[in-house]
Amino acid sequence: MATFPDIKPTYGQRKKSRPNTRTIRFADGYEHRILFGLAQHQNPKEFSFTFEVSETDADTIETFLDARANGSDSFTFTPPGESSSSQFVCEDWTKSIPYNNRANIQATFRQVFEPAS
Repeated sequence: MATFPDIKPTYGQRKKSRPNTRTIRFADGYEHRILFGLAQHQNPKEFSFTFEVSETDADTIETFLDARANGSDSFTFTPPGESSSSQFVCEDWTKSIPYNNRANIQATFRQVFEPAS
């Protein structure tokens, strides 16, 4: 399993939770919510990161993400402020070059659950 390069995102990431629930709404206004999936996998996280780095580090990040894009391979990453690493995929990212030898990469990491290999 690949591990994301040791390049830290800029402070100010965004973390999104999306619990896996299914809702049944009845005509009288009542609703019933059901947890969907295995208990430990019911609240996957999604992180939005900005990396303000050198052009060299930006190339390293982009090469790493490009290598996993074709097969949608996951990777191990420990988000800042989190106590443990998790498996993620990155399905989209953008790169901008604000000035010479500096680059910004904005990426969204979505937590996935896969069997240990």
